[in-house]
Amino acid sequence: MRITYIGHATLLIEVGGKRLLTDPNFDDTLGRFLPRVSAPGIALGALPSIDAILLSHAHADHLSFVSLNALPRTVPLFAPPTIARWLRALGYVHAEALAPGESARVGDIEISAAAAKHMGSRYGVDRWRSDASMYLLDTGEQSLFFAGDTGLMPDTHRLVHDRINQKGRQLDVALLPIGHAPWWKFNFRRGHLTSEDALTLFDRLGAKVLIPYHWGTFRHVTSGAHDAIVRLRARLPEYARHQQVRIIEPGEAFDLIPAA
Repeated sequence: MRITYIGHATLLIEVGGKRLLTDPNFDDTLGRFLPRVSAPGIALGALPSIDAILLSHAHADHLSFVSLNALPRTVPLFAPPTIARWLRALGYVHAEALAPGESARVGDIEISAAAAKHMGSRYGVDRWRSDASMYLLDTGEQSLFFAGDTGLMPDTHRLVHDRINQKGRQLDVALLPIGHAPWWKFNFRRGHLTSEDALTLFDRLGAKVLIPYHWGTFRHVTSGAHDAIVRLRARLPEYARHQQVRIIEPGEAFDLIPAA
């Protein structure tokens, strides 16, 4: 298994002989005004052929129509049902609904979805498009959890617990977002993971490796692009499993070799 960090929530996952792309966003700015601070780890035109796209929700930092328009429409684009219907109405005929509790297959990979705790509507007023999903990828030999955007809830780890841990297996890789907000943004953790929350979820998932994302790409209105990763790095020396946290910069890749 190889995971390449392209930027923000865009990762290239190579597992089971297939390549999957998460939440593709290669834009120079976010919402026209917030600049990208680091180039995509892989340029959009330099991407290898991909076999599927995973879309967690409709926020502009996760769903870029410019990026989708440059990607092939011959591969499935898995998304929460309300988002998939919207995309199909816009002409993205490869959008496929994957509801929480449902699974789909891409080659030897079983992709399972669960609901994330995140208000993911595109424009704020379109609450009917607020669905947000997390995904578990499992080949039977290797497994990976992509959390999209989510707050920490008592059952955030349930998908992995039911489909991996209950079968006597250990999750290989947890891809978890990290964020930061000023103290006065009191509702931030309702729909986002702080660096501390990500470590808590990592422990609940019982994964072998944590790879954090959602940092080092865009400046936000209330936080810088590196605020969250600075705080995560500051916590790691006192974290018992710090050696299992692998921070990869945009453009870098992490390889997990299957156990013999």
